[in-house]
Amino acid sequence: MGLLLSKNPANLLMFFEFVSKRIRFDWVEKEKNMVSLVSRTGRCLQRYDMKGYRQVVGCIPYRYRETNQSSSIKELEVLLISSQKGQAMMFPKGGWEKDESMEDAAKRETLEEAGVTGKVEKKLGVWPYKSKRQEIMHEGYMFPLHVSQQFDRWPEEKLRLRKWMTVAEAREVCQCGWMKEALDELVNRQLKPQEANETICT
Repeated sequence: MGLLLSKNPANLLMFFEFVSKRIRFDWVEKEKNMVSLVSRTGRCLQRYDMKGYRQVVGCIPYRYRETNQSSSIKELEVLLISSQKGQAMMFPKGGWEKDESMEDAAKRETLEEAGVTGKVEKKLGVWPYKSKRQEIMHEGYMFPLHVSQQFDRWPEEKLRLRKWMTVAEAREVCQCGWMKEALDELVNRQLKPQEANETICT
């Protein structure tokens, strides 16, 4: 093979072109399954409202799990994470910064803290709450995120635990009252299409 290539420059050129395309293809395929392992830090771009409340955004990552009862019955599961400095469980959230949209910030925080991504859906609402660390108020915006991909490695994997739970389990362990209200809103939204179908069938 080496002798053939050395005697025929055209073959040699075709060989190197094939190899370079193969390398580029492999790199693109690997990039699809990679996630940046660095979280944003600092608050120089942090947003505050007119009252001085820090603007915080987050997501309730969710998916449907097939139950053993029937392949047509689906169960809603949500993903919770532990706090950085303890075992308190909550949904991913963080600061909304000036160089990103609210939805982009929510998706970024969810990827950094929980290592999942997907489709960010219509906002669940906004809740004012007091910071546990400081004497300041925050304003928390929450979105549902229908998970399409879960990464084995993510920026805060060494700082947090993550766990998929049923809605009942999540209500039990979630430490933030306002996040429980956001979860209730998500559940109500999920039930509405079912109620509409029941009304049509009767």
